[in-house]
Amino acid sequence: MSESKSIHPSNKQEQAKGQEPVEARQALKQMKPYSPGKPIWEVQAELGLDRVIKLASNENPLGASPKAVEAVQRFLGEVHRYPDAGAVRLRQALAEQLELSPEQLIVTNGGDELLTLMSEAFLEEGDEIVAPTPTFSEYEFGASLMGAVTVSVPFEEGFRYNIDTLLEAVTERTKFVCICSPNNPTGTYLPRNELLRLLEALPSRVLVVYDAAYSHYATANDYTDGMEFVRSGYPILVVQTFSKIFGLAGIRVGFGAASEAVIRSILQVKEPFNVNALAQVAASGAITDRAHIEASRRVNTEGRQWLYQALDTLGLSYTESMSNFVLVELGSGAQQIYERLMRKGIIVRYGAIWGLPQCVRVTVGTEEENRLFISALSEVLQETRTELKPVQ
Repeated sequence: MSESKSIHPSNKQEQAKGQEPVEARQALKQMKPYSPGKPIWEVQAELGLDRVIKLASNENPLGASPKAVEAVQRFLGEVHRYPDAGAVRLRQALAEQLELSPEQLIVTNGGDELLTLMSEAFLEEGDEIVAPTPTFSEYEFGASLMGAVTVSVPFEEGFRYNIDTLLEAVTERTKFVCICSPNNPTGTYLPRNELLRLLEALPSRVLVVYDAAYSHYATANDYTDGMEFVRSGYPILVVQTFSKIFGLAGIRVGFGAASEAVIRSILQVKEPFNVNALAQVAASGAITDRAHIEASRRVNTEGRQWLYQALDTLGLSYTESMSNFVLVELGSGAQQIYERLMRKGIIVRYGAIWGLPQCVRVTVGTEEENRLFISALSEVLQETRTELKPVQ
């Protein structure tokens, strides 16, 4: 029997010398990977803190829907089975609630996966997408992945949408116009009549990707979550998630609503078991939990208003939001303030990643969390002013 020869790592390295490395796709050089906020445990370990409050990732401060948790617990004995590849029961439940057919819906691993899938299904090299700036980075990520170009259109003053400038950016190569409403990270929204005007003005070959991840928090009378336009047959794909008001960010489940033709195209590039079974049953429970949804909305609306008043007292500017976060302007010292807040156990999101280096984005928390944030911010501002005060 011949003796097999083992190759040690050093021998492998010797063999590799002089060989060309495997070259990645050129598109990767243009891509900017998503940068998530630091988790609580990491900040605790780095700074030696016992208590850390995370107001950086727009999570629901009330936690997960109790009905979702109960559904997961009941299902634990079935986790040895593969999940339903088509998420049939969840799509049926969503279809009944949204007055759509199940064929107009796709369930995905969070809204993020859907944004990638739509790019894989529709974009080719040289195509274009139009998106306002600053906004959620995953639209550009998906386009870059497929070799497409993102045409960025700056918001108007106050981060307001301008439909005319978006339409002016549309060319023969445009496949998508991406709208996040309420927008991340600004919290501003596109009024219903303006969305209708956009849909009416665009060529039918251009799909409006309408990201309504934060729609449940919007309180403006003229806001729309876009579903009415799916029902009316417009070329629109509405993206939704269970990560926000439903409190299921940790198990990743989202969905999209569009025409049957658009959904069929996206299904062609979807992995067969993309959404795990626990996520499916949790989402099915969460959408029926009206008490949790209403409580979450109430806590957010009241907390958002309280933060406005507290920020006014501190003399700080902010953008009024229709979401569960507030964009706060801190000036040239924003990064230093962000870092000092973290050392005090308050994690917020620094705005440089969106080209907003003078801002931080703050999630609306519980009443206690909001007060602790404002208290820490007041201390940091006072410390900063004392350091900058000239010596007499």
